Formats: sequence, C-alpha cells, structure tokens
Amino acid sequence: MTHLDAGAQVDAVHPAAITSPVTGLTSAEVAERVARGQVNDVPVRSSRSLVEIVRANVLTRFNAIIGVLWVIMLAVAPVQDGLFGFVILANTGIGIIQEWRAKKTLDSLALIGEVRPTVRRDGVAAEVGTSEIVLDDLIEVGPGDKVVVDGVCAEADGLEVDESLLTGEADPVVKRPGDRVMSGSFVVAGGGSFQATRVGREAYAARLAEEASRFTLVHSELRSGISTILKYVTWMMVPTAIGLIISQLVVKDTELKDSVARTVGGIVPMVPEGLVLLTSVAFAIGVIRLGRRQCLVQELPAIEGLARVDTVCLDKTGTLTEGGMDVTGLRVLGDGDEAHVRKVLGALGTADPRPNASLRAIIDSFPDPEDWRCTECLPFSSARRYSGATFTEGDGESGTWLLGAPDVLLADDDPALEETGRLNEQGLRVLLLARAGGELDDPGVAEGVRPAALVVLEQRLRPDAADTLRYFAEQDVRAKVVSGDNAVSVGAVASKLGLSGTTVDARRLPADRDGMAEALDGGTVFGRVTPQRKRDMVGALRSRGHTVAMTGDGVNDVLALKDADIGVAMGSGSEATRAVAQIVLLDNSFATLPSVVAEGRRVIGNITRVATLFLVKTVYSVLLAVLVVCSQVEYPFLPRHLTLLSTLTIGVPAFFLALAPNRERARPHFVRRVMRYAVPGGVLAALATFATYLVAREHYSGAGALDAETSAATLTLFLISMWVLAIVARPYTWWRVALVAAMGAVFLVVLVVPWLQEFFALRLVGMTVPWIAVGVAVAAAAALEFLWKWVDRRFPA
Repeated sequence: MTHLDAGAQVDAVHPAAITSPVTGLTSAEVAERVARGQVNDVPVRSSRSLVEIVRANVLTRFNAIIGVLWVIMLAVAPVQDGLFGFVILANTGIGIIQEWRAKKTLDSLALIGEVRPTVRRDGVAAEVGTSEIVLDDLIEVGPGDKVVVDGVCAEADGLEVDESLLTGEADPVVKRPGDRVMSGSFVVAGGGSFQATRVGREAYAARLAEEASRFTLVHSELRSGISTILKYVTWMMVPTAIGLIISQLVVKDTELKDSVARTVGGIVPMVPEGLVLLTSVAFAIGVIRLGRRQCLVQELPAIEGLARVDTVCLDKTGTLTEGGMDVTGLRVLGDGDEAHVRKVLGALGTADPRPNASLRAIIDSFPDPEDWRCTECLPFSSARRYSGATFTEGDGESGTWLLGAPDVLLADDDPALEETGRLNEQGLRVLLLARAGGELDDPGVAEGVRPAALVVLEQRLRPDAADTLRYFAEQDVRAKVVSGDNAVSVGAVASKLGLSGTTVDARRLPADRDGMAEALDGGTVFGRVTPQRKRDMVGALRSRGHTVAMTGDGVNDVLALKDADIGVAMGSGSEATRAVAQIVLLDNSFATLPSVVAEGRRVIGNITRVATLFLVKTVYSVLLAVLVVCSQVEYPFLPRHLTLLSTLTIGVPAFFLALAPNRERARPHFVRRVMRYAVPGGVLAALATFATYLVAREHYSGAGALDAETSAATLTLFLISMWVLAIVARPYTWWRVALVAAMGAVFLVVLVVPWLQEFFALRLVGMTVPWIAVGVAVAAAAALEFLWKWVDRRFPA
C-alpha cells in the first residue's frame, strides 16, 4: 500500500461514534497528582549544566599532563618557567565563560520555542508547559501537534497519527477512542484528545525531547578530526617524552633542576592543548551570534553541517511564502449556482475544527450558513490532498462535498484542468470544490466527482526569499523547491523569486533511487510531492554524495527533515518539525539561513587555520626531542622560552584568527588538509632550529654558553614560527598585518629590554651566531613557501 493509498482509505468519523465530551481532571485531582510526584518532570535541557561545562573544560587528558608538569616546575624552577600553567588556567577560564554564555543563550531561546500542549482541566482548555502535565491529564491535539506523553485516545475526529519516528512505518495510523497513543508520534490530520497514562521518565517522549534539544559538541567532521589528531599526537608524545626524560636526567651530566626544567620544556609544547579549547569557543560564540538573530541551534554541530551543505530543499509554503493566503477569485463551473457554492464553502470552512491556511482564507471570505448541519467530516491530509464533509442543508437535502487539488480529484482530460493550468502559471493556488456521489468513509469517494467551482488563492511571498535564494546561488548551493502544491503553480512562485530551472511533477519521478537522483539533478522545482516522496527525494540526493538541508514548517515535512543531513524548521511551524530539526528559526525568517551558513564557514575555515599553527608546534616539538635524544645533547629550551614563543606565534594570534570573519566554502577531509601543512612546516622548523643550536654549540664556550645557544635557537624558531603565522593569516587585511607585526614587535621588546632579557633568559651574544640564526630562518622560510606551494599542487584539498 502506498502512502497516498493509505491516506485515501481513512474512515470518516461520525459524530455518534465520538465519545461524549470529557471535562478532564479537576484542580483538586491535579494537585493530588502533583503531591504524589506523578508529573511529567523530566528536565528538558538545551545545554550542559554549569558543573558539566566546568568538568568538560578542566578534566581533560592534556590538562592532567600539563597540570602535573606545572606542579613539578613550581617546585624545582623559577616562576617564569611555570608560566605555561597560568596560560592554561586562563585559557580554560575563557572556555568555561564562553560556553556558559552560550548555555544561557540556548536556554533562553529554547524557552521561547518550548512546546506548550493544550490540556483540558475543569472543562477548560489551556496551554501548559510540558513539565506541568500530570498523570491522567486530558490533552488536546490537532494537525502538527506532537504527542508528548504516552496515553489512550479519548476523543477522535478523523484523527491520524504518524508514528514513523518510533516505528519507521511512514503510513499514518487512524486513531479511535480507546486506541493507544505513543509519545514521540505526531498528528497529521484531524483532531481529538488523549488521556496521559505514562508521564515523566516512563514516557519515551521525555528522552526524545531531551536528546533533540541537548547542547552537543560531537558527531561533526571537525571535532572527530581533532579527536583523531589528538589520538595520534598522544601516541607520538608518550615514547618521545620517555626518551627525552631518560636523555636529560640520566645520560647528560647536568644539574638536576636544570635537567628537569629542560625535560619539561621539551614535553609541554608537544601538547596542542589550546586546539580543543578554541574549537569549543568558536562553536560557543557561533551559538551566541546566531541566538541574537533568533536562531535556535538544537544540535551544535548543525552550524558546521549547514556550512557543508551543497543542496537545500525548500518547502514552498511557510518558507518561500508566508503562512497566510487570500481568496482572489471564485470560478463557478458548468451551470452551478454561485450563491449555493458560497454556502458550501462557508460550511466546509466551519466544519473543520482545525483549519489550515487555505481553509482559513475561505472562512474569511465566505460566511457560514447557519441553517446547515455537518453530519460527517474528513479533515485535510497532505497524503490525500483533499478534505470533505457531508451536510444536511436548510431545506433538508443532504450532500457530500470535497475540497482539494484539482489534478487529484479530476480526470486528466477534464476541461476544468485547462483553466486550473492557466491560473497556476500565474503563481496562483487553485482548489476544486466538487460534489461526491458516495459516502465519506468510502475509499473511492474521490472517484467520479462533479466539479462545482474553482477557488483561486494568492499566496504572500516572503520579502526576503529572493535575496536568500540569490545568496545560495552565489555560494554554489543548489536550491530545490519541494512542495505538495501543483507543480506549475510552484514553478511560477519560484520564477517570481528569481529561481529558474525545470519544473517537475513529482508523481512522474522514477520509483528507483538512481533514476530519481538523476531526475533530481536535472530539476529545480517539484510539485505534488507527498510526505513519503519528500523523504525518498532526500535519500536519493544523499545517495549521490550530496549534503542536504531540508527546510519546512508542516507535518508533511517531518520525515524529510529527519532524514536530511540538516533539518531547519520555522518557529511558527508544527511541534513535530521543531522537535526533529537541528536548527529552528524562531523569527520565521528564511533570511537567517545565510547567517547560519556564514557562521559555520567561519568556524570550519578558522579552526583549520589555527589547527595548522598548533600542529606545526607539535611536530617540531616531537622532532626536536627525537634529535636531542639521538644527539645526546641538552634540550635547547626552557619552558619559559617556549611559553613566550607559543603565546606570540600561536596563542594570541590563534584566538583572533579563530573568531575572525571567514566566508571560504567549507571543504571536507579536515585531518588531511591540516596535516599536509603541519608536517612539512614542523619538520622544517625543527631541522632549522636544531641546525642553529648545533652551530651555536660549536661557536660558544665557557660560562653562559648554554644561555647563548638557547637564545640563538629561540631566535630561529621564532622567525620560522612567525613565517608560518604569516602564511596561515593570508589573505591579508589590515588587522591581520597588524596582528603579525604586533607579535614581532613584542618579541623585539623582549630582546632589547634588560629586565625582560633576564626574566626570559634571552641574551644574544656577539653578531655572528645571531645573524646565522636569522639566515637559517630566512632559508627555512623560503623552503617552506616552496614546499607548501608544491603540496598544494601535488595534494590538492
């Protein structure tokens, strides 16, 4: 059975079959259940708690390593050799503060977008928070409402529930009084109420809602790539550090405190401790920036994911157009009576207890005939594409009427379709009013209907939609309009917004995934798309390697939103769409999406830049340690030297670079792209620094020789690191040039101010070795330029 067939065979519900009105719990019964703890009190968190934030930022593997080394240094060496510990404390504090700010932003936005079910108590319906529901509460539901707790259906008026998020079965399930209702499902048609039988942690919805809105920092290429890098760094660091300890403490006959200091100086820079911190800070600041635009990021990596999207599927209604509609014409067909048609339309609008946008426009235009009585009602379903009702008119005559899509209700050769086509080409929406010959509960009620009139509706285009579509085109992101409306009408709307391309009726798409994917690559606008077909289309696009985002606001979009790489829901959309989407636009502005894309690109591009800086340091630290162990010489640096170098060439610049604007298109293979620069850069820096160190050892002798050797090696390493920074900072802007120049100026101040020379143990002796150090650094920088350009050509990203 197809999804459309399942929708068409739904039984209409007679008023006699519905249970008598239920008043719900009394205030006293609610209070009694609250006292017993029978409340749906599972906390739905949009972010980690403060304790979790502190724990995640403080209790890390590398913080433990740095902390132990810091304690050792404070015990055996001057305070300047323990500066790296204070830097780690400051960085960790910054990370905690930024994530706490992001948490407050997320919590406030989640409160705005919180689902508030309608509960009937003392016979009065009122909205309450999800956590205020108690056992046995009577909860009213309608199209788009999510079932938030488990229960039993008490009232049903054509109630159809989609349980695909729980069972995987896409066909809607008809619910009648006494049927079980599962939390996590959502209503696709009709309305009714159910009595809560399981609340709190016993209900599946509690876990679903908590997971859907939790602040997460996982499942992204960026973070998984960094984890992979850190794993390999740990493997390299452990044996190298052991070898360095043995070399400095056992083999070399030097003073114990100095040996310990130089050993720690060799181990500390191997740890890229700031990389994870800056990634978390960049994501957190992204949440804060998007929060100011009323964009709720329910899963943090969605910022990164949307930046990698190459195809965005747009639902027309609610995304390209605003929710409201206006009736602009009524075309009576045949020899029908316009006055009678108007009464039928007024009665149909009143018959549906939860009218959609089309019916609301009809209600506004056609008054309800007071002497008509509805005896049967079939609510609208996006799978059926029509609604219906049976009336007893004022004169006692009965009739069954359907209102829906003309191309669904009429035969292909019906002349009314020609008029419909002409109106659709103008971007107008057309509904057919037809009289049915059978009963509403007949599966074939839509067959052989007699057309009575065409209702012409005009949709309101979003003023920002055209600019947003233009932005995606400029960024090489393909836009696909996917709608349940008539394909010609949708194509006309897309054309008005400047989106050109082939228009396709989705009913004619190939059934197999490969054929569908090929047709999707060639088309731009797709009409008459059922909810299941939307899901199939997303799957077909992903099967071709596309990263797909899906936007929507109605229940017919839920399946596709769930299966897309990134789901984007409107804040005014149904509860179900907001629950499964990773991003919710609380202000309902489609124009916010470019900001999300830009924020994701900023994070990805900038973290790639700063990761190169951190890993160049790790590579040259490991290689320097290996060279020292093999050569049986003192390690060239004290911790204070590498703290100074790391702060000026990595720490401070990386913080600014990580938060800078960056609109580069996101590219895959993060680890490969970073390591192809970090490895050659680190190897060159280590070889050049060690060469200068060996030359200095040959040149200097006597008291103070070790300080002079260290100073020469520090000068070479600083100049090479500055050149790496200069390359990473490209393309240059005034502030990037100023940033690099400022770091160089600070180092120059350290070299010329006497008390800073003494504090950092940096003293350039003579002219020969310092100029050799500069010459080696210049040669290494030139080699680095050539090598990175060769890598770009040989191993393109």
